[in-house]
Amino acid sequence: MGEQSAARRGVLVDSPTEERNPRTLDLDTVATLDLLTLINGEDQRVPLAVAAVLPQLALLVDAATERVRAGGTVHYVGAGTSGRLGVIDAAELLPTFNLDPGVVVAHHAGGKAALVCAAENVEDDAEAGAAALGEVTARDVVIGITASGRTPYVAGALRSARAAGALTALVSSNPRAVLAAAVDIAVVVDTGPEALAGSTRMKSATAQKVVLHTFSTALMVRLGRTWSNLMVSMVVTNAKLQARTVTILSQATGEPRPVCEGVLQGAGGDLKVALVMMLAGLDADAAHSALAGAEGAVRAAVATALTSADTDTRAVHALTAPAAAGAARSPAAPETTQPDPTDGRNASCTARGI
Repeated sequence: MGEQSAARRGVLVDSPTEERNPRTLDLDTVATLDLLTLINGEDQRVPLAVAAVLPQLALLVDAATERVRAGGTVHYVGAGTSGRLGVIDAAELLPTFNLDPGVVVAHHAGGKAALVCAAENVEDDAEAGAAALGEVTARDVVIGITASGRTPYVAGALRSARAAGALTALVSSNPRAVLAAAVDIAVVVDTGPEALAGSTRMKSATAQKVVLHTFSTALMVRLGRTWSNLMVSMVVTNAKLQARTVTILSQATGEPRPVCEGVLQGAGGDLKVALVMMLAGLDADAAHSALAGAEGAVRAAVATALTSADTDTRAVHALTAPAAAGAARSPAAPETTQPDPTDGRNASCTARGI
């Protein structure tokens, strides 16, 4: 009887996100524009709250980079909105950075059905969370995503991760998160009371989205999946992205589109190969070899090539100071045929439990 009574009472979450926000007490009485202004005003607090935890996030990026380079996997674990955000971030890394499946994996409580239809009760299953991380290894990184910092599904997953010797982290909006003491790195973004008390799909979720895409983008940069601030590793699967590869090559080198189209064709449509060809003055085979020796990182491949070959000053300048749009350009080459997409593959979503 006592257990049934306790179940009916539920669990009281000790978090600022559950408190009433004194700035939005008139939410249901103001005009629509004022209502939207109140919500937007709260949203504007999120970037500053995230900025306060960047030192902790930097530690997580560096630790994850080291482990992924050693063959480890990054696991996102969450329930409800938090879990969905993990799934979104993991899925988008494959086409954006041509990331191999299994490098960043999302585990969402309730599986695929819970992605499109709320299944709030599944978050209370700690054993399901533990089972989801049953194959985690000491090389891995497990990041629990939970606004409250107490979700049982996430707690179970982190318990399994710790037992396996994995690096553990928490992304939460609760400065009093009970799970913070149980992880190696706690990224706690204090977003305060929501505009609508307890609705963590608002500021808390916005903060989680910012933290996740900041973390994963920084991880990809550290792994050499970009050059400067350009997406040189993206998977080309449609006409828009095919045109974007030409744009990126032109932005990186200062050369006109016809020249870039011709080099891309000679590189078999591979943007990174084309970029190394143009920056280091190499042919396609040599560019392939340089990239292989640099584990796919364009900047490292170009640096190695420039130290072992006599290249022109334009290539040296391009390595140290990426060309901006509108920079001096070489005479245009004859028009070339637009190359086919590099491989036509559709990157698959890497998510488990869905």
